[in-house]
Amino acid sequence: MTMHRLRRVLIAALIAAGALGSSVVAVQANTLDSVLAVGKSKNAAARKSQEKIDRLAEETRDLLSDYKTVTKQVDGLKVYNERLQKQIDNQLARIKVIEGNIDNSTVVARQMTPLVIRMIDGLEQFVELDVPFRKEERLQRIAFLRNNLDRTDVSVAEKFRAVLEAYNIELQYGRGIDTYKGTIDLDGAPREVDFLQVGRIALVYQTTDGALTGAWDSDAGNWVELPSGDYNAAIRKGIRIAKKQATIELLSMPVAAPEAN
Repeated sequence: MTMHRLRRVLIAALIAAGALGSSVVAVQANTLDSVLAVGKSKNAAARKSQEKIDRLAEETRDLLSDYKTVTKQVDGLKVYNERLQKQIDNQLARIKVIEGNIDNSTVVARQMTPLVIRMIDGLEQFVELDVPFRKEERLQRIAFLRNNLDRTDVSVAEKFRAVLEAYNIELQYGRGIDTYKGTIDLDGAPREVDFLQVGRIALVYQTTDGALTGAWDSDAGNWVELPSGDYNAAIRKGIRIAKKQATIELLSMPVAAPEAN
């Protein structure tokens, strides 16, 4: 009887021990799953963190590259701005000079007009006293200069330039040989003649038929007829030379003798 009871107690103890072990195993299994789940969660969070770190690092590299590019551009702009500022300073200085010239040009313009008038008057007086070659053409040039004086569309500088050009033309007249056709009163009747101008030392004429030859007498202020046998051939040769129909050579021309001082 006693043995039978002990056996039942042992059986009960064994059953209780088995139930307890099963409970422990179940608890351990649940704990392991929790640990694994937490580890998995941490790994996922770590991956996300690493991805974020990688993305931030890439963005940082891009920003650094952009910064270096912008820095180079800024340096280039600084150099450009310095150069541009020098140009602006030079232009401002030139503007001041131009403004000063404009102020001075107003004064000069007021002084130039009387000068131009005096130069035209002097040129007209010179033509009137000079040997009368191409006189009508020269007086027309002077009339043109006078008409320019009252024109508002022509600047003072242009008026002055035109007067200088007229003076230069007059200067060239005294340095060459020229021939042209014209008319002259001979014995009260107009005759067509060939004029030959040798600088300002001689102005002669010859009728187209070669019958009459004459020269301008500056002292008398009129035309004088020349002996037909003395100068006819020379004047005819001089006309051909002026027309570039003959080679240049020495000619016998009626030239007034210089006056003694």
